[in-house]
Amino acid sequence: MTSQRTRDRLITRLQERGIKSLEVLSVIREMPRHLFVDEALASRAYEDTALPIGHSQTISQPYIVAKMTEILLADSQRANVLEVGTGSGYQTAVLSKLVERVFSVERIAPLQNQARERFYQLKLNNIKLKHSDGSWGWEWYAPYDGIIVTCAPEQVPLELLKQLAPGGRMVIPVGSNKGQSLRVIDRVGDTFEETELDPVSFVPLLSGQI
Repeated sequence: MTSQRTRDRLITRLQERGIKSLEVLSVIREMPRHLFVDEALASRAYEDTALPIGHSQTISQPYIVAKMTEILLADSQRANVLEVGTGSGYQTAVLSKLVERVFSVERIAPLQNQARERFYQLKLNNIKLKHSDGSWGWEWYAPYDGIIVTCAPEQVPLELLKQLAPGGRMVIPVGSNKGQSLRVIDRVGDTFEETELDPVSFVPLLSGQI
């Protein structure tokens, strides 16, 4: 169930749901998503659904990965992108094919170690990883042209706003277990313009490191 035909069906599904970027679709078509899930779930890897990856975390459904990536990269080149929440590394890997450098932080060390092995296996050499509380971002390499957050805080962390470059864009789910929405935040000079998009469901952004 990891054949090219299976992957092509997924791409057709994403196009039907409104994904238009040919670059994003091409990367998702070629990315071996089955390597980012447990072997027992590999047969479901090209379904448009989230799947468990352990530690109460999930690999996001391909549609959400495609949509957030498409929004992040629309209208501008993003050389340096910060990802908050490496997780399985799937979103990280997709980004790495579309931008110059990806800096990704993850609070759960075993997940980060697994992701690092996958990046090595796939020869993705433009990714830097840090074991850290995601709400802190990664100040050392800031500012970032783009920030993508794959877990939901109840409010946008101030530290992430500070690390967004003028002209930069953040794509982030915001809310609680009572409801979340996808937000797009564009930095224009010293001001931030926020747009609220569709309802979404992400694991929460938690503090601390494990």
